[in-house]
Amino acid sequence: MRGPESTQGQFFSYVALEDRIPADHPLRTMKALVEPVLAELSPRFAALYAADGRPSIPPEQLLRALLLQVLYTIRSERQLMEQLDFNLLYRWFVGLAVDAPVWHPTTFTKNRDRLLAGDIAAAFLTAVVRQAEQRRLLSREHYTVDGTLLEAWASQKSFQPRTGPGDDRDDDPRNPSVNFRGQRRTNATHASTTDPDSRLAKKGAGKEAKLSYQASVLLENRQGLVVLTAVDPADGGAEVAQAEVLLQALAAERGPAAAPATIGADKGYDQAGFVATARACGFTPHVAQHTTGRRSAIDGRTTRHAGYALSQRHRKRIEQSFGWGKVVGLLRKLRHRGREKVDWMFTFTMAAYNLVRLQTLVRVGAWS
Repeated sequence: MRGPESTQGQFFSYVALEDRIPADHPLRTMKALVEPVLAELSPRFAALYAADGRPSIPPEQLLRALLLQVLYTIRSERQLMEQLDFNLLYRWFVGLAVDAPVWHPTTFTKNRDRLLAGDIAAAFLTAVVRQAEQRRLLSREHYTVDGTLLEAWASQKSFQPRTGPGDDRDDDPRNPSVNFRGQRRTNATHASTTDPDSRLAKKGAGKEAKLSYQASVLLENRQGLVVLTAVDPADGGAEVAQAEVLLQALAAERGPAAAPATIGADKGYDQAGFVATARACGFTPHVAQHTTGRRSAIDGRTTRHAGYALSQRHRKRIEQSFGWGKVVGLLRKLRHRGREKVDWMFTFTMAAYNLVRLQTLVRVGAWS
C-alpha cells in the first residue's frame, strides 16, 4: 500500500535532541573530551566578564561553535550561524536548545574577540595537553620542532611603499591595475596596507613570494601531540628564532631538575646558535645534518646513537599537524588579520588537532 504524504506541519516534537544523535557519532567522543577542558577554564572565563549587565554568549558555547568551525571546515562565521540554525547535530554539540535563537554573526565575532584578550586559545591548548598528560600519553623526553608559512589575508596589490602609495592613476581606484615588473619590493621598503603585520616570504628558491606569517609548533614524539605554538611576522630568521623561544619556554615548564630530553628538527635548524640554545636548555639537538656545502653544527658524538635515527624518523610526524591545519582547519589561507588574531586562531586550531588525535586514541582503546 502506498503511504500518504502529509504536508501538515507539527507544532511539537516528542523526540529529545539527545536521542537524535547516534550513540557512536564521533562528536560524542569529542564532546566528552572538551567538557573537562571547558570546566578547567571556567575561572578564566569569569575573569573576562562583568558581574552585572546584559548576558552575552556563554564562552563555553562560543568555543564549542569555534571548534565545530575548525573540525568541519566552515569558512565563515556567517555560514557557521546558518549551520547552527538548522543542523540539530551542531545545536546539540554547542548546547543550544531546538528553539533557541542563533546569534548574529557580528555579535558572535565580537564575543570571540573578547576571548582573544584573555589569551584563551593558549589556555585551551594547555588544558588539552594536560588532559593527555594525566592519561600518561605524553613523552617528556623526546620532542620535535618545525615551522611553516601561513598565507596572510592580504593581496599583492596592498603591498605598497612605506613612503606613500604608488602610482594610483587608474580608472578603477578601488581595484587598480598594477604592474610590478621591474620593481624591487622588499619588506624594508614596502608593507601591506590591509595587514601590516604580514611579511613577503617564500618557501624556497624558485617559489613565489606571498604575504605570510611564520608559525612554529613544538610536538611531543610519542603520540604526535602539539605542546606549544608561536606565530610571528615572517622573515629570514623567524623560524629558528621561534624554535629557540619555544625550547626556552618548554625548559622553564619542565624545570631545572628535569631529565635530559631530545629535540628533533630538519636541516634548517642545523645552525650553531640553535644547537647552543638547545644544549643550554637541556635538550640534545637531533637535527638533520648538512652533508654538502656547509659544515654541520653536530657531529658523530650525537649521530652515532640509535636515538638520533629514531628522532629523525619521528620528526616527520609534525608535518601532519601542518597538513591537517591547512586542509581541514582553514589555515591554508588565513581569514583574520593582525598577528594577535592569527596567533589565536593557529593555537586554537592546533588544540583542535590534538583533540582529533585524542579521539583516535579513544577509539583504538589506548585509554578510556
